[in-house]
Amino acid sequence: MLSPLQHKAFAELWAANIASNMGGIIQAVGAAWLMTTLNPSPQMVALVQFANVAPIMLLSLVAGALADLYDRRLIMLIAQIVMAVISAALAVAAYLGFMSPWVLLLFTFLIAAGGAIQLPAWQSSISDQVPRHELAGAVSLNAFGFNVGRSVAPAIGGAIVAGLGAAFAFAVNAFSYIGLIVALQRWRPDIPKSTLPKETLHRAIGSGVRYVTLSPAIIGVTLRAAMFGILGAALWALMPLIARNVLHGGAMTYGAIFGAFGLGAMASALLITRLRERYSSNLLVNSSTAAFGIGTVIAGVSPFLPLTILATTAAGAAWVLALASLNVAVQMSSPRWVAGRAIAIYQMALFGGLAIGSALWGVVATHAGLTETLCAAGALMVLSLVWLMRFKMPRLEGASLDPWQRTRILPEPLLAISPRSGPVVVSIDYNIASEDAAAFVEAMHEMGRIRRRDGAQRWSLAQDIDNPDIWTEHYHSPTWLDHLRRIARPTVADEAAHARVLSFHRGEAPVIRRMLEQQTAAPPRTSLAARPGPDIIQDPTPPSV
Repeated sequence: MLSPLQHKAFAELWAANIASNMGGIIQAVGAAWLMTTLNPSPQMVALVQFANVAPIMLLSLVAGALADLYDRRLIMLIAQIVMAVISAALAVAAYLGFMSPWVLLLFTFLIAAGGAIQLPAWQSSISDQVPRHELAGAVSLNAFGFNVGRSVAPAIGGAIVAGLGAAFAFAVNAFSYIGLIVALQRWRPDIPKSTLPKETLHRAIGSGVRYVTLSPAIIGVTLRAAMFGILGAALWALMPLIARNVLHGGAMTYGAIFGAFGLGAMASALLITRLRERYSSNLLVNSSTAAFGIGTVIAGVSPFLPLTILATTAAGAAWVLALASLNVAVQMSSPRWVAGRAIAIYQMALFGGLAIGSALWGVVATHAGLTETLCAAGALMVLSLVWLMRFKMPRLEGASLDPWQRTRILPEPLLAISPRSGPVVVSIDYNIASEDAAAFVEAMHEMGRIRRRDGAQRWSLAQDIDNPDIWTEHYHSPTWLDHLRRIARPTVADEAAHARVLSFHRGEAPVIRRMLEQQTAAPPRTSLAARPGPDIIQDPTPPSV
């Protein structure tokens, strides 16, 4: 797990991020406890957690598209500066006494919005800091670093709030951004430049949603994250009230049980690499889900601080083990061109679940009681395993998701075609023996999913009525530029699916036709292309595309 620290950029960003996260946790402790003095109702206290996570649900998809379209380092740098300014304004407002429950929620929401814009860029930039084979270790190390802060910062935050007030806690958070701002300013990642124009924001969002919905592995992880967030939100949102109403303590008690959660999370992050080597991701995530549910129930019923600390320690360990496993699964299942959007959709599900769950469990606790609510949430989390076991965790071993780079001769279009010309229609003729037809259709089902995932539209497979051995694959791209983008997206992992399709073809290479769909009311384009193209170009697509 420690090998990523050999990379200077990762080590600097990792250390600076720990300090920034500690400041954020101190701010969260201050905001949650301040709300118990401004308005101690469970619903209002739970809304602090809602304000912390709702921006991620609302902004993740846009943030993920921005992370894939633009310089991730610059996005993170701007977000950190904005959050530092807002945090400083919150500290001033609290110090001057301009604070009410809704003002506190507004500032909390704005700080979290900056974090929501940064988060997909941060997560997807890990692959720019370390080689891909060290990605799992880097994700685990980030989880460990975050939870080092989480194990220490709550106690520090509780002491600051108890001794100096919430305003000082907010000021500490404002200063904590400085280190990460400096580290990001120093970092200069080597990012390959795309030769194609950027997608528009709304089309980039659509491409990301399409990729995820046509990737069964990512869909399963995303559903697990949403359920874990909704049911796990009860412990997160109501933890201040556990300290106040169940344990009859103050800010230090809250800091102690919050710190125990972080201590368990840190221990889990230390062990996660060894656990992943010995046990499957399915077993780790399912066991963590059950442990978190049991910890929630114990925290809800225990009047004894040591037992509550033990329960929240176990819950913290389960939280990191589950979420680190889910995070790694999404990153290892996403190629670079869509990584920010895939991570954003996963985080939108997780934090959307936390936001919805925080508001929901706050209302339930107001009407049904705190202990009853925590017991119900914990029991439902354990029972959710019956449904979640339908979604197997993806295998992290296997073919690479690096672009499929091949050097081959591509014919230059003979029509005068512009980037916006379209629709572009591709048809591919295969010669398949009758005894291979069933297996070929099965292989083409997977090939069609890959084509549509990468941007092909109206994909179909047809058999020639007059010559049953001829099968034609047919699909569209809205424009020539969309066609070029699509052929740049296949990965090394897709080669196996393509090779299986070609194994059934008889004779020479399949016949490929690229056609420009014409409007019958307009004259056809017959002029030759004005610009000459290169004889050899890098094309990451299968030869049949």
